[in-house]
Amino acid sequence: MSGTMTGFAYLVASVCFIMALRGLSSPDSARQGNIFGVVGMTIAIFTTLMDPGVVSYSTIILGILIGGSIGTVVALKIEMTALPQLVAAFHSLVGLAAVFVATAAFYNPEAYGIGTLGDISGASLVELSLGAVIGAITFSGSVVAFAKLQGLVSGNPLVFPGQHKLNLVIGIAIVVMIIMLISGQTTSSYWILVALAFVIGFLIIMPIGGADMPVVVSMLNSYSGWAACGIGFTLSNPALIVTGALVGSSGAIL
Repeated sequence: MSGTMTGFAYLVASVCFIMALRGLSSPDSARQGNIFGVVGMTIAIFTTLMDPGVVSYSTIILGILIGGSIGTVVALKIEMTALPQLVAAFHSLVGLAAVFVATAAFYNPEAYGIGTLGDISGASLVELSLGAVIGAITFSGSVVAFAKLQGLVSGNPLVFPGQHKLNLVIGIAIVVMIIMLISGQTTSSYWILVALAFVIGFLIIMPIGGADMPVVVSMLNSYSGWAACGIGFTLSNPALIVTGALVGSSGAIL
């Protein structure tokens, strides 16, 4: 598929996603919104699979079959009252996927056209770092939200002295590690950065009570969107950028 056709296909997919979001704004048009979403995602997936850079179709198909089978079983068995924790679980997977993609891009930048190992462009490292950080925060935060909604842990807020100061210190450390990663491009800097993001995601959500978890799920929805958007820049994928921005902004509004 030519570059022009690829760009046009991603544009059509993006329009479908926008129409899906518009349709989901009302119960009367929700069904049409879902249809637009399915069409847009089908176009986006098909266009991506037509990329000449695809190395192994068998691995992709295997992943689709495994993920699709698990998703179908879960969707058929889940109770409507358990949808909030299901959404939280899905958000955790989006965040984890963002971390995996960022890690793959960091260790094999040639495959993503962002440089060579140890010599990745600064802009790409910023995008990669933000995607990994937001993804890690989304993953650990969503796991906590799922556990609280499912009753696996207490829904009471978990607070301790100096909690806000600790969060501030970790936040500053994350910024410092991003700067160190850009300047040194060492694997230790990258993994320390990811680990700090996982920790702060846990610390952000634990102090929030179970009654406020629906708000937290919306916030994590926004985070997952921005994580996808950041990875979209790393992959140079317009559809992923647009979709991530839509999810991120809509989640923030909610």
